Amino acid sequence: MTVLPDDGLSLAAEFPDATHEQWQRLVEGVLRKSGKEVSGAAAEDALSTTLEDGLRARPLYTADDSAPDPGLPGFAPFVRGGRPEGNTLGGWDVRQQHTAADGAAVLGDLENGVTSLWLVAGADGIPVSSLDRVLDGVYLDLAPVVLDAGRDVEPAARELLRLYQERGVAKEAARGNLGADPLGHEARTGDGGLDFAPVAALAGLCAEEYPGLRALTVDALPYHEAGGSAAQELGSSLATGVAYLRELTEAGLSVQQAVAQLEFRYAATADQFLTIAKLRAARRLWARVIEVCGAPGGQVQHAVTSPVMMSRRDPWVNMLRTTVATLAAGVGGADAVTVLPFDHALGLPDAFARRIARNTSTILVEESHLSRVIDPAGGSWYVERLTDELAHAGWEFFQWIEREGGQAAVLRSGRLGQDLARTWEARSAKLAERREPVTGVSEFPNLAERLVERAPAPVPPSGGLPRVRRDEAFEALRARSDAHLAATGSRPRIFLAALGPAAAHTARLTFASNLFQAGGIEPVTEGAFEDSGATEVCLCSSDTLYEERAAEVAGELKATGAGHVFLAGRPGQYPDVDAYVFAGCDAVAVLSATLDRMGVS
Repeated sequence: MTVLPDDGLSLAAEFPDATHEQWQRLVEGVLRKSGKEVSGAAAEDALSTTLEDGLRARPLYTADDSAPDPGLPGFAPFVRGGRPEGNTLGGWDVRQQHTAADGAAVLGDLENGVTSLWLVAGADGIPVSSLDRVLDGVYLDLAPVVLDAGRDVEPAARELLRLYQERGVAKEAARGNLGADPLGHEARTGDGGLDFAPVAALAGLCAEEYPGLRALTVDALPYHEAGGSAAQELGSSLATGVAYLRELTEAGLSVQQAVAQLEFRYAATADQFLTIAKLRAARRLWARVIEVCGAPGGQVQHAVTSPVMMSRRDPWVNMLRTTVATLAAGVGGADAVTVLPFDHALGLPDAFARRIARNTSTILVEESHLSRVIDPAGGSWYVERLTDELAHAGWEFFQWIEREGGQAAVLRSGRLGQDLARTWEARSAKLAERREPVTGVSEFPNLAERLVERAPAPVPPSGGLPRVRRDEAFEALRARSDAHLAATGSRPRIFLAALGPAAAHTARLTFASNLFQAGGIEPVTEGAFEDSGATEVCLCSSDTLYEERAAEVAGELKATGAGHVFLAGRPGQYPDVDAYVFAGCDAVAVLSATLDRMGVS
């Protein structure tokens, strides 16, 4: 019988420890083969990825990548979670959004896994007068209700409180949030005329009589949906929270009471590590703010899968995006998670879409056991370092807002909108160049797909910050193609001329086909150019064959009527080749110009 040594399974005891310097030398060798002569830290930097907010993701993290002590779950600075038990007592709150007065859909969600309701009420959603009907059959002492009513927050809140009283719900049993968010409403609509006095009155009522109700939501989604970065989202939420604390304490609430009235809403994206770090950093930053205010405590977080990442083409892929985002929200320690249905961008979700949305959380909690571990990402050198760096970036943006006069001031002056627009402009360039691919849209599009149709949803509020989507530039190109198809019976076409054997042209033929389909242009690969019905051509082959044949073939194609000749590859000096397409080119500009030449308006 073999007896293990006292130190456990020392399976690698006979192997010497690898050093950071040895790893760097291996990296240098790999880079040297690709023509890059760099050494030491420069070699490591060459493999780093630049993120927004001046952050960089490095290829290797070790115990030397220090970050401040994150503390323990449930204790300041709350990086590891707002509660000592995390989400281990049943998982996170599965909160489903409803924008239409559909009581059957509400009951269906609650009967099949949803644990709280997020009701968009008022002029932009469910009429306040319909709340009674929508909540008919709902056990209001068991199902928390979160309102989102914009300008109609006071009548919506009073109606919900009336329903509690009418249905005999004890005040201490009422749970949820009345959803007052004057600055969030202003960010959405540009309407800064909301009086805070009714909001303060609701907060005072909740503080005195409804211990399980909060009155205010600090919604960071308007800044995320305007194209803001994670740090801008964090900074804006902190500035908004501070503004509300000032208003509430001036209205007579204690600091502790005011803090207890706030719930924060953040976007969860398919960038899982950035989402995890953002939620952890948000708790740390808010803990610092309220520590200075003299009321230590945690931050209640509601994470919503990002509307910005939802595509209208190939919307089924959204199921995958929201799964990753939900996983990140759960790992990041969100108290409540809303999974937007995969058809959210198309209109009112159907029953199947709502089912998939709520089951996303159920699978992660019940089958993947994600909630059985408190702070699953804790101790990861990468996550801890990213959390720290993002916290500093978010704090810097918060300080800028405060120096400029606070959240209301930067909203009304337009300075915040300008800052968000610059961030989105930089990101749009990456999207256009497909350095940030959108699967099913800019990568692997399906021109034959049948568009998913849904009943129109209520028009969301507008007039303030814009709402952006990752797919918007390519969606505009595809819409032009669709209009051309409806008018003529066919899509605009381009002929892909493959030179040489399959081994020489397959890679670039696939690349070019994918690229042009992203703009709604149908690639033709069979037969001759004269029979293709196309007016433009793209040559596809290897660099070697281009040197031998590109100039000759391009000339022949021009002679037979080709109006424009592309070459798939890096720019060169080939007569009769008009343009080049390659990885990293501005695909949106190329495709838009191509549709212009084809007369596709």
